[in-house]
Amino acid sequence: MTVQESSVATATDTEADAFATEWEAWHRQKDSALAHEHGFLAVTGLHWLTTDPQRFPDAPGTWSADDDGVTVVLDEGEELVVDGTTVRGRHAFGVIPERGGVNAVWGDAVIEVAKRGGHDVIRPRHPEHPLRTAFTGTPAYAPDRRWAVTGTYIPFPEPRPTTVGAAVEGLQHVYDAPGRVRFDIEGRALELTAFNGHAPGSLMVLFTDATSGVTTYAANRALQLDPPGPDGTVVLDFNRATNLPCAYTDFATCPLPPAENRLPIAIEAGEKIPHERS
Repeated sequence: MTVQESSVATATDTEADAFATEWEAWHRQKDSALAHEHGFLAVTGLHWLTTDPQRFPDAPGTWSADDDGVTVVLDEGEELVVDGTTVRGRHAFGVIPERGGVNAVWGDAVIEVAKRGGHDVIRPRHPEHPLRTAFTGTPAYAPDRRWAVTGTYIPFPEPRPTTVGAAVEGLQHVYDAPGRVRFDIEGRALELTAFNGHAPGSLMVLFTDATSGVTTYAANRALQLDPPGPDGTVVLDFNRATNLPCAYTDFATCPLPPAENRLPIAIEAGEKIPHERS
């Protein structure tokens, strides 16, 4: 090996080490957020509210919902803290927007009041829930730079309302899809319908592939994309393909990918089936 070849190899190894180090830090942070004391691993139930008042074993009070929104009636000695204010007796949360929610504190627990797929729900989150306390991390493929591919974002003339299924049977979600992402893997042209991401201008894709149900979670994985460049260039780093909460718990209402986002190849990158589902 010449000096020049040795220098190139050293630079390549250094870049690979940096890539792996950044990925490992990202994965630790992702698992840490998942295992937060009131994160999804702390959810102990998914309770669907109706006009008939109901009590639940993991939350205080009697709960109901109608056109005016969600209401709880707390018994004597019961209280919640909502937006920093202690409430007792009857409390009206009002109308919860779709995909919105309010967290009401109950001792060391949090009662999430939310609307999913047009239905009002509560999801109590208890830090001592065994799913959380026994969590040891999410298995994943080793990071590999070949799975970080460059693609092109192609916006639609107008955002397209897109109906997708959910982890809960019979439930549907509707998202506005602003465009699609085209990319090549091993010479094969592929594309994914994209939804809006968390940060302004960012994108998110839901997908399955040939590993789904084999080494990765069967229903879905998600990939967050940074805002596209001025020419539409976008990077899809499949090493950062993540499980949604439904991969860990039955108390999640996660969306499923649109039909066109079922990739016909094996994406051997990103998070695998959680130990909790193995």
